[in-house]
Amino acid sequence: MKFHEIYAKNPNEIKFSFEVFPPADAEKLQRLKETLEKLSEFKPKFVSLTWGAGGKSNQAENLISDISAVGFDVMPHFTCVCSTKEYVEYHLEKLENLDIDKILALRGDIPEDKSLMHHEFHYACDLVEFIKNKSHLDIAVAGYPEGHIETPDLNTDLANLKKKVDKGANAIFTQMFFDNNKLYKYIEKVHNIGIDLPIIPGIMPILSKKQIDKMTNLARISIPKNLQNNIEKYQNSGSDMQKFGIEYATTQCQDLISQGIKNLHFYTLNKSTSIKQILYNIL
Repeated sequence: MKFHEIYAKNPNEIKFSFEVFPPADAEKLQRLKETLEKLSEFKPKFVSLTWGAGGKSNQAENLISDISAVGFDVMPHFTCVCSTKEYVEYHLEKLENLDIDKILALRGDIPEDKSLMHHEFHYACDLVEFIKNKSHLDIAVAGYPEGHIETPDLNTDLANLKKKVDKGANAIFTQMFFDNNKLYKYIEKVHNIGIDLPIIPGIMPILSKKQIDKMTNLARISIPKNLQNNIEKYQNSGSDMQKFGIEYATTQCQDLISQGIKNLHFYTLNKSTSIKQILYNIL
């Protein structure tokens, strides 16, 4: 189901999607399947699968089939920084043969070993344009409410987003954030530069201080003072941190819904407990 079919219909419906990542072994694959089965009661519109074009393609294709077999529509990620155009085109065809109709197009992280880069795609907008010309896939792109960590400021990042949209993007999924006001200001700025696409906020429940430290090191994500205080308060108790994370994400989602934002994308970390409780709380 393409994005206009998902997000244009029934605007008063609260719609969910879940992000998962490829498991490292057979045992973790089984746990992922169990996670998806537990989340299936919420009838997500699709499952987003983190997968780079430079990854293990056969494994990814098998995983797409596994997720589809559970009954989910799948939106794979596709990165380009370490890929040739020939390689990307080959896998686009493979994805369409798997009945995939949408994809999240990303530049991908710059590798430490620069010899792995092919330099045929420099930015996500280049990949968007290529996919648009070579396939019938709907294309989602990433949005950064506080700006991408590699850009000097939010306005520069918004200019980059506009390039992706002008090349053919159909929807925008945001990086996780913990201050809803940052998202509201971001949406306003996106609309002010002439972008009128679905903007789907990304929600990640807090599970540990280590998780938050890692995220804030990799991305430009601010932590409100009250949130930081509670992270420090509960950092030595996994159960208390999880409970707090559920409460915080629930409040975030309830506030978003109250402001008319009813399309939510959850970063699951391949776990179901927090996500299930958040959804129970907001439905």
